[in-house]
Amino acid sequence: MAIIGSGNIGTDLMLKILRDDGPLTVGAMVGIDPSSDGLARARRMGVPVTADGVDGLLGMPEFADVGLVFDATSAPAHRANWAALRDKGIRMIDLTPASIGPFCVPVVNLDDHLDAPNLNMVTCGGQATVPIVAAVAKSGIVSYAEIVSSISARSAGPGTRASIDEFVETTATALQVVGGARRGKAVIVLNPADPPVLMRNTVYCLVDGDVDHRAIEADILDMIDRVCAYVPGYRLKQGVQFQVFDHHHPLYLPETGKFIGTRVTVLLEVAGSAHYLPAYAGNLDIMTSAAKASAERIALHETARART
Repeated sequence: MAIIGSGNIGTDLMLKILRDDGPLTVGAMVGIDPSSDGLARARRMGVPVTADGVDGLLGMPEFADVGLVFDATSAPAHRANWAALRDKGIRMIDLTPASIGPFCVPVVNLDDHLDAPNLNMVTCGGQATVPIVAAVAKSGIVSYAEIVSSISARSAGPGTRASIDEFVETTATALQVVGGARRGKAVIVLNPADPPVLMRNTVYCLVDGDVDHRAIEADILDMIDRVCAYVPGYRLKQGVQFQVFDHHHPLYLPETGKFIGTRVTVLLEVAGSAHYLPAYAGNLDIMTSAAKASAERIALHETARART
């Protein structure tokens, strides 16, 4: 496989794969800045590199052995990269919010898209919060889900900042399409605090009618354990909170009027594994970890199919 994007996300992903004994092999690191630290690290570790972008990748002799490409650039760049590669028989895992392929959150719906030619990893906020919404939706109708992702401003690189609008739109859509909410809203906060703070995510779900709070909490805790299997720094910050609104004390919503049911609030924290990025960059770590876990599952799927 190859990685397009020699910035923070691409370099962290490369190091994660190289330090692991899994089914993935880094065949090329692709960038556009010859002096980038990511390309320099790749060279030192014996990974073939090019600073000529996707065109450079196409001209590399190693390209003949590449079957899967990670795109860790930006939403506009991914559209151009996909246009260059889609007819080459290459599968792509998109770490930008370009939303060309189906949304993928590994613990929720990866098995439904193992053969997709272009797989979109949503956003860092989506990877952190969509699993929680999906867990809540197992026990009832989530009529509305709202998430607030707060990340350190230092962990928001040029690609992230250039794709803020796509981040909000993509995350909100994934809350519905993958998480199962009827309506969704996403908010991102770039926290300028110094020293930098860890990624924090708040998830609000409005669940219609009378629901089993214990079942919802159990599903949330189970989902957190499943995400932790590939994102060790993913954790519940406080206990799951429930607030009931009945006929005598309903919640009034500007868009839909009176709501009767339960508001579920989940507070999450994500610390990075610090393979390349600082521990406070949990927002980037959860993206690379989810992409790596998805690619490994796809590789095993392809191997199993080849044997049959």
